Parts: sequence; structure tokens; C-alpha cells
Amino acid sequence: MKTIEKRTGTFTSFDNTEIYYEVRGQGRPLVFAYGIGCLINHWHFQIEALSHNYQTIVFDYRAHHKSGSPDDLNNLTTEAIAKDMLLLLDHLEIKSAAFLAHSFGGQVLVKGHQLDPKRFDLMIFVNGFASNPIVDMYGSNFSEKLFHKIKNGFEALPSTVSYLWKIVVDNPIAARVSALAGGFNFHLTKFNDIEIYLKGISSISLEAFLFLFEDMMNFDGRDHLDKIKIPVLIIGGEKDSITPLSYQHEMEQKLEKSEFLAIPYGSHCTQLDFPDYVNLRIEKFLIEHEYLKLNV
Repeated sequence: MKTIEKRTGTFTSFDNTEIYYEVRGQGRPLVFAYGIGCLINHWHFQIEALSHNYQTIVFDYRAHHKSGSPDDLNNLTTEAIAKDMLLLLDHLEIKSAAFLAHSFGGQVLVKGHQLDPKRFDLMIFVNGFASNPIVDMYGSNFSEKLFHKIKNGFEALPSTVSYLWKIVVDNPIAARVSALAGGFNFHLTKFNDIEIYLKGISSISLEAFLFLFEDMMNFDGRDHLDKIKIPVLIIGGEKDSITPLSYQHEMEQKLEKSEFLAIPYGSHCTQLDFPDYVNLRIEKFLIEHEYLKLNV
């Protein structure tokens, strides 16, 4: 298959934070938003497949990887990332696009639509959610308690907790633990993709990660879902223990023009578990809604 040339760049966002992006292909634009602490590699199968017929656009969130960190942590929020995404369209002189979100990217899309709905032609959510994803995670409030323990520990001993965090995340056992927790299907996702994810999350400042994670917990965009009138595709994994299908079903019920697909054995990263299946379903959705036709 022909290799698609990658164009990279940065732009200065509303608070002077530099945002990194990548563009491939030509045609109608597809904008990708990944999960919290994740990286562009989470979409590599979709980018490779879709760049042959579309212009694919991916970006690093503020405080993630090749993007800069805001001087003021109060600008490290879901809303700030949504603003970055919309300003990226301005920078690339794109009026509107189809948007694809994985996990926390769902909140980013919902907030972005709330800020400027006319920029959205279509939406695709993969293992997405619009509210606090760790409420009753694994059937208890353990995850929420664990978050606050880590946060309190960091506030008391920032250097020590940051050091311990990197040791834990960089440990090879972490890959198997993340799979067992439902983050990946260890039998389907390539081990290299899990390793890349863990190296990526270890490179993010723990202070920034905790601040954004708490904002994610406090975000609730469910009241806005019934205001989204464009076609939406929702994909969930039946083995996703992190954001179970109940989150996607709730979105399906509130969205006026939604289509739903539950993938057997799909984990929290369904797009990495079953890339060909996910790609075919995405392309079917785009074609059915005539998204291959260029704007006149």
C-alpha cells in the first residue's frame, strides 16, 4: 500500500501554548482526539487506512508529548483542549470536519461541539464517554479513592511520588496489568502498542496528568448530548472494564441520530484490538453519510 506523506507543524493556541499536529492525505478532513495520557499511536491503524481517501488530522493535547504545557495549570482542562482542537481547524483553514474520539476524547468532542457546533459534520466515538468514567469503575469506588490517594501523596511529596510513578509505569509488568484491567485485549493488541502507550504516559508530568484527570472526573457533558443533531457512530467493547458499554448506551439514548456497535472481546482500546473491523465500520458510516463528497 502506498505510503502517505506526513506533514507536521505547531500553532500557538489561545494562551500561547504550542500545539503539535500531523496531517496526512487529501480530501474531507477527519480530526482525531485520543484518550487522556495517550498518544497519536493509539490511532495509527485508522490513520494508515483512512489517509488514502481523507485528510487525517491528529494533534497532541497540551502537556502531552510534542505539545507544550500551559504556564497556568488552570488552562489544562477539557475545555482548553477543545479550544485547541477548534483553533487547529482555524490554523489549517478548515471550516468543518468529521471528528473521531477515543475514551476521554469523547469529552473533548462534546465540549468542542458545545463551543462551536457548526464545525462538526459527523462524530465517531470509540469507547467514549461524556461524564466521569471512574464512578463505580470495576463495580466500586476504589479507582476514585486511589486517584485521591495518589493526588494527596503527590501534593505532600511531589518528587518522590513522581519518581515512584515512573518506576511503576516503566515496569514491564505494567503492560500485563493494564491488559488485565481491561485497557487492552492482550491476545489481540500488539504488545508494541501497549509498550508505546506506557512509555508515552510515563513521559507526561504527573502534576499535569493528575490535574487534567481531575478535570475529566468533574466534567459532565450529558446534558448537551440531546443538542447534537448530526449523525453519530458509537463503538464500544464488550470486554471494556474501564468504560463499560453502559456509558456508550447512555450516549446512544441521548443522541438523536446515533448508530451503535458493540464489538465482542473488544477492550478499552477496541481500535487497536480489531483495527480492520473498526476501520470498515468507520468507512461505512462515512460513506453512508456521503462524507467522501467534497464541499462545493
